[in-house]
Amino acid sequence: MCPAPVEVHPEDSLLEENEERTVIDPTSRDDPRFKELVKVLIDWINDVLVEERIIVKQLEEDLYDGQVLQKLLEKLADCKLNVAEVTQSEIGQKQKLQTVLEAVQELLRPHSRPLQWTVDSIHGKNLVAILHLLVALAMHFRAPIHLPEHVSVQVVVVRKREGLLHSSHVTEELTTTTEMMMGRFERDAFDTLFDHAPDKLSVVKKFADGVYLVLLMGLLEDYFVPLHNFYLTPDSFDQKVHNVSFAFELMLDGGLKKPKARPEDVVNLDLKSTLRVLYNLFTKYKHLE
Repeated sequence: MCPAPVEVHPEDSLLEENEERTVIDPTSRDDPRFKELVKVLIDWINDVLVEERIIVKQLEEDLYDGQVLQKLLEKLADCKLNVAEVTQSEIGQKQKLQTVLEAVQELLRPHSRPLQWTVDSIHGKNLVAILHLLVALAMHFRAPIHLPEHVSVQVVVVRKREGLLHSSHVTEELTTTTEMMMGRFERDAFDTLFDHAPDKLSVVKKFADGVYLVLLMGLLEDYFVPLHNFYLTPDSFDQKVHNVSFAFELMLDGGLKKPKARPEDVVNLDLKSTLRVLYNLFTKYKHLE
C-alpha cells in the first residue's frame, strides 16, 4: 500500500497508528444495484419489526449499537436474548453486539463460512460488514424478498502508518446468484437429482413467475382461469408472488395439500421448492392423459 489521494471521512484523520477504516468508493454507492440492495434490506427489516414500531432509515446509523439487530434476530429466530434493553455506553453497546453476533454465529454454524463482520466493524458503522451480516440473515431465514444478484462494491481501505494515511482498493462481493446463496441449506433427497441432472433443471425456472403454474392448474382441473385474476406478463417481484400465491390457492381448491414452499421461494428460483410443488401436482394428476 502507498499513500494515495482519496476522499477520506474526517474521522479517519483521527485513526490511531496502524488502525484502519474502510470506505465504500462513491462510484459503488451510486450503483443502482447497490442502492437496490440497501433499499430491499431496509424495507425487509422495517417489515419484520413493524410491530415493534421500529423504523430503520440508514443502516450504518441505526444498526451499529446492536439494538435493532437484537430485535431483528429475536423476531426472526423467535427467541429472547439475555441483554440489556437500552445501552448508551460504548462498552455496553459492544457487549450487546457480542451477544447478538454470537447468537448469529451459532445459527449459521451448520453452513459455516468465514464471517465477514466483527463487533468492531459493525459498531464502527462499516456498511459493508453490516450488509454481509444482513444478507446472511436474509438467506438463512429465507426472507420473502428478492436480493439483486452480483452486487459488488469497491472498498477503499484506509490505514494510518507512521503518521500518514495509506489506502488500497478491494472488491467486496455482497451477493452472488440467488441459487448459490440459497444453496447454503442442508441437503436432502432432491439434491441427488440436482447432482445427476443439473442441465435438465433449467426448465424449472420457467415456473418462477407463476404464469405457467396458474395456466397448468386450469388445464389439469379443466377450467378457464380469468385473465384478470393474475398477471399474464408480470414485471415485478410482487406481481410474480401474486401469481404463485394464486396458483397455490387453485391447488388448495383442487384438493391438494398446502404447499410447504412459500411463493417467494418459487419466485426466488429456489429449485427444490419449485420441484416439490411440481412433484405434488404430478402425484395427484399422473393418471390424466
